[in-house]
Amino acid sequence: MFYRLKYDPAAEAVHEAMPSAASEALTLALDDACHDPLGVTQPYGEDDGVVRMLVTEQSFAVLLVGQQTKTLTVLQVTYLG
Repeated sequence: MFYRLKYDPAAEAVHEAMPSAASEALTLALDDACHDPLGVTQPYGEDDGVVRMLVTEQSFAVLLVGQQTKTLTVLQVTYLG
């Protein structure tokens, strides 16, 4: 099942401002998460299957998994670069 990707405006701005290699790695990881959000992400705090963390070599993103609506909302992006 494919999840639709949504962004918090502040998270999107951080993603767009990242260097191209780091941005591309995060984009590819988000694409993977849209296909298997629980399989490619890690729990963020308590493992409730709703708030997850996606980690790449130079960034991480906090995601909200909407299982009923099949949406994946990027709440926060942090560039570690």
